[in-house]
Amino acid sequence: MEQQKLPNETAIIVLSIFGIICCWCLGIGIIPAIIALVLALKSQKLYKQNPELYSNYKTINIGKILAIIGIILSVYYLGSMIYQISTVGWDAMMEQSREMMEQWGIEE
Repeated sequence: MEQQKLPNETAIIVLSIFGIICCWCLGIGIIPAIIALVLALKSQKLYKQNPELYSNYKTINIGKILAIIGIILSVYYLGSMIYQISTVGWDAMMEQSREMMEQWGIEE
């Protein structure tokens, strides 16, 4: 019997990597990372039902680990932003951002 590939292998890897890359963009990386994790869990469930039928389980597992890393980084970034806003305040953060932009010569 010829082994098949588990579904969504490429999508899981791409979404996981995209989730890690975008985690610093206002924590928006949590969305693709969660989608990748759900797809990976579905593929793992399918693999566990009939393991001898599929050949790319390691790739799915790597995608799952990357998705978990993306979720953790996004949650950390969001928590950090919430903490900064609650301690310093939104106006102080915007003022600091404006000063940094002026320092680097970036016009608004």
